[in-house]
Amino acid sequence: MDEWKQNAKFLIVDDQEFNISLLHRILTRAGYTNLVTTTNPLQLEALYREHRPDIVLLDLHMPEMDGFTAIRCLRNWNEGEYLPILVLTADVTPEAKKRALHEGANDFISKPFDRTEVVLRIQNFLATRFYHLKLQERNQDLEQRVRERTRELELAQAEILDVLGRTAEYRDDETGQHTKRVGDLSARIALGLGLSPDEAALIGRAAPLHDIGKIGIPDDILLKPGRFTSEEFARMKEHADIGSSILQGSVFPVLQAAGTIALTHHEKWNGSGYPNGLSGEDIPLYGRIVAIADFYDALTHERPYKRAWTKEEAISEIIAQSGQHFDPRVVEVFLDIIGSEAPFNIARGD
Repeated sequence: MDEWKQNAKFLIVDDQEFNISLLHRILTRAGYTNLVTTTNPLQLEALYREHRPDIVLLDLHMPEMDGFTAIRCLRNWNEGEYLPILVLTADVTPEAKKRALHEGANDFISKPFDRTEVVLRIQNFLATRFYHLKLQERNQDLEQRVRERTRELELAQAEILDVLGRTAEYRDDETGQHTKRVGDLSARIALGLGLSPDEAALIGRAAPLHDIGKIGIPDDILLKPGRFTSEEFARMKEHADIGSSILQGSVFPVLQAAGTIALTHHEKWNGSGYPNGLSGEDIPLYGRIVAIADFYDALTHERPYKRAWTKEEAISEIIAQSGQHFDPRVVEVFLDIIGSEAPFNIARGD
């Protein structure tokens, strides 16, 4: 600290050259050499911004800009950082002191100067400044560590969600790309509907878990190449409740959203869906968004039990199902997005 104090930066403003010279001698003899001085208070801002002083010694009564105004300006410029301001004055009236303190002065040095008093007061305030800067550095270091740790946790969460999504799809989509595509398309639709970028990204991260409940469905049903019997279809429909049960009770927004999506993405606008026969806007918006993203991607990609539809075939079917299976407003946004060839991936931050 002693070395730092000796290298501390001073800014001295006094319209009397004699006072400047006297303070310069006192401070130089005390070992301080980094001194910037001016007799023109109008140079205060330029000198402050150029040198970023550790302490300011300021005359109270000066022409063109008095000390009160100078103190107020300094407090505005340093944006809350601890900067000792010592007022140099022969005006020791209670009114002057109160006003200077109100504007942000820290202490007073009376004229004529007493060398010992000047040096001791400056030493005390520089010590406070030193510890303030060290505390600020420590806080910045901690904030950086928190940011780094938060980023690590976010990456870990994203990886876990990706693994969970691919786990659900592994038996009928070994590439795991279906869940990613559904997440990406869902995020784009959410943005198109006017949701905030943060909420759209949340949907994009949650949507890949829409079919996590499939892990509870036997292979002979999940991978069956033909049509389901009524009993098999009833069993298949259970994956919505299974997925919701897996995800329920989480305190994390992304898993809460995923639980809602898992439960409701097979509901239909006309009320004929499952598991609860919800209709219209009683179906959560997240479920309505993922319903169309999942439907489109499933149609346009081959599975062990079905051929891939063309893009045109899938779009025609979605248009036909607007107001029946799908929310018409979501269909409109979906069609705008599919008609655009601009690459986009908000869920993964591209």
